[in-house]
Formats: sequence, structure tokens, C-alpha cells
Amino acid sequence: MRLSPSGLSVPGPSRRSVLRGAGSAALLAGAGTPLLSACSGSGSASDPKTVTVGSNASDAVPKAAFESVYAAFKKQSGITVAVNTKDHNTFQEQINSYLQGTPDDVFNWFAGYRMQFFAAKGLASPVDDVWHKIGDNFPDAMKKLSKGEDGKYYFVPLTTYPWAVFYRRSVFAQHGYKVPATWDELVALCKQMKKDGLIPLAFGDKDAWPAMGTFDQINFRLNGYDFHVQLMAGKASWTDAKVKAVFDHWSEILPYHQDGFMGRTWQDAAQTLVAKKAGMYLLGSFVAQQFTNKADLDDLDFFPFPEINSAYGQDTVEAPTDGFMVSKSPKNHAGVVKLLEYLGSPAAEEQYLKGDPSVVAASSKASTSSYSALQKKAFEMIGKAKSLTQFMDRDSRPDFTSTVMQPGLQKFLQNPKEVDSLLSSVERQKKQIFASQ
Repeated sequence: MRLSPSGLSVPGPSRRSVLRGAGSAALLAGAGTPLLSACSGSGSASDPKTVTVGSNASDAVPKAAFESVYAAFKKQSGITVAVNTKDHNTFQEQINSYLQGTPDDVFNWFAGYRMQFFAAKGLASPVDDVWHKIGDNFPDAMKKLSKGEDGKYYFVPLTTYPWAVFYRRSVFAQHGYKVPATWDELVALCKQMKKDGLIPLAFGDKDAWPAMGTFDQINFRLNGYDFHVQLMAGKASWTDAKVKAVFDHWSEILPYHQDGFMGRTWQDAAQTLVAKKAGMYLLGSFVAQQFTNKADLDDLDFFPFPEINSAYGQDTVEAPTDGFMVSKSPKNHAGVVKLLEYLGSPAAEEQYLKGDPSVVAASSKASTSSYSALQKKAFEMIGKAKSLTQFMDRDSRPDFTSTVMQPGLQKFLQNPKEVDSLLSSVERQKKQIFASQ
């Protein structure tokens, strides 16, 4: 992970590439992936004064930040954390075999479906005993995000960041624009921006994942959190009229997207917002990475994606969340409980953010005194959300999102009139892929 000059989340290549990389199909497939020594556990943890942690935090900044957290925990508890750090991509691609072999006591992972998948397979231990102690430190949405399908807790969150619509305050002030609160207001604003010579919506989908973020926003605003979760988990049909309605809405604002998106990265699209050529940009808060001039950065602001269906309002926020899980048979259960109770505390999150200010704390009780204005706003938006999603390729099977949805959404963007046949194809492929589960 690279640091953003704003202190907001900046997923560098190691964070995002694993979500859309070629190895993602192996992640949940289960069969045929050898247990490599690179992903085996870090040895015995029978010593009651040692807990082992399998870590994907191979980048220098988060690695050092975690070291400071574990050092603080040792000082408090007397327990040593033996960290088994592996290359981020390797860790993701071999996680299934790793968990079936001799994993560490605790391992870094993601909230949402990615967590639920391994919990359902019996490859993770519930941590309800930990949540009895840390529950008051988190908002209800974060609690919901940490539960398996059986209603038990399997995850302890540490850091997060939101997706939202970013804009420059000076551009809105210059033209007298108002932040849109509803879909109709968003469409009207897009039309006005186009008349004013601006690109209404900056957009780049060269790497195929940004479009998934737009789908997510429209889907849970239109159909609600529960339907979104069911759809991502393969339990709702892609030929449902509710899904078609998502694409109908998207088609309405598609003419206001930046042209040439197939050849443009998210960074390139962000530069049009920096240059005041674009009025808005729907992306994660890591967009601030591109605002390298302090005056530009101070001018950056955001608002939650507008309401579409009043039944759901703006109660769902897309906030990818990273944290910890426990393997199926930890060697030092008592030590694991103590470690996770610490990791679920505001003190641990504040310690981590001292070394890695590129994210915000998952806990609602962590201090925000060192946050930038954007971080504070992001933290508040996440904390107030009724429900949190993780992003399509974390809320669903990576082999489905990478092989079906990424190319499928690009087909829609280039030919929106063929959406019916596209959704029929998606549904057929979804049934095949989820049947292999």
C-alpha cells in the first residue's frame, strides 16, 4: 500500500491487484491448489506466551504499522506475536490450501463474503467470546459485517475506507452547483455540468474493476442491502427485474460518463477531476492520492451516492474492511482471544494508524484527532451507515467477478442496448460457478 498525501486510503497494486488478478479464480475454487511452503504456517504455537499470525501485509508501511501494534500488545500482555508475512498476492491465491493445511492461529483477511465463505467451509473459528468484550467498540453495521451466515462472529475489523462521489468545492461554488441528494437531482446536475462544458462523471475502466463500484451503488440504493447481498452470493437471479432496473438507471447517466474509458486507468480519470475538467468522480477515497498539491487536496470533498429508492435512502455505504480471522484449530486459543480483544480495541487501531494513516479506524470509539478533514468525514459516514458492503469482488466469489462480471460490465458500457442477453448469460455462468461451491 502506498500512502496518500491526504492520509486517505490508497490501495496500491498489492491491494487492488489481488481483487482482480489472474489468480483470483483459485482463491475460492478449492481444488488443485498445492499447499506451498510459502503459505504454510509459521510453526508451533503451543507456547502459551506466543500467538502466530499469517499476514498478507507485505508492503513496507502496513508491515511496520502492524509490528508496532504487536509490540504494544506484547508490552501489555507479555504475549509474543510471531508473524508469518507472505507476499500479498501469494497469500490471497493460496489461502484455501493454507487454511486446510497447518495455518497460523490468526490470519489477516477481509470482511463480508470472503470471510463468510471460509467460515461456512469450517476453515475458521467463531470469535463470539471476543465480541462479548469488544462489541461496544463498533457500530451495528460493522458488527453485521463481521458475522458468518450462521449468525456467529468470525471477524475482527481493524481498518476501512469508503466509496463516494468526489468533487471539488471550488468547482461547485463557481457554478452554483448543489450536492445532489436524490437520483433526479444527480441526473439534472449531470445535464447542467455538460452544458457548462464539464465532463460530468470522470471514469476509467481499463482495469475492469471500477465499473463494479458503480453497479454496487445503484443496486443497493435501488434494491436495498439485503437484495445486493443475495445477488452477490449467487442466491438471487441476474435476470430478476430488479437487476434490469439497475442497468436502466445506469443507462440514464451513461451519456455523462467520460469518453474513452476502456483505455483509461482510474488514476488518469482522477487527473481530470484534479484539473477541474470533470465535475464528479465515483471512486474509493484513495482518489485523493492523485491530489498531490495541498491546495487541490484541501479543495477535495465528497458526498454519498444519492438516494434512488426512499425505502432504502442512503443507509448503505460501500466500505472495504480489513481485519483478522482465526484458523479452525488455533494452538493457543487463550492467547488468540487476548490478541483479538486487543486488536478490537480503539488503542490498537490508533496505534496502527500512527504508522499507516492511509485508512480510517473501523471502531467507532477510536480517536479522530489526528485525522484530516476528509478522513473525519469518511469515518463519520461509515460509522452512521446502517449497512456496509465490501465491493463486488469482495462480496462475491472472485472467480465469478473476474471472469464474468468484469467483462460483462464492460460489454454493457459499450453496448447498453444488449443488456437482456447479457444478463441471461451472466445468470447461466453464475449457476455453473456457484454450483462448484
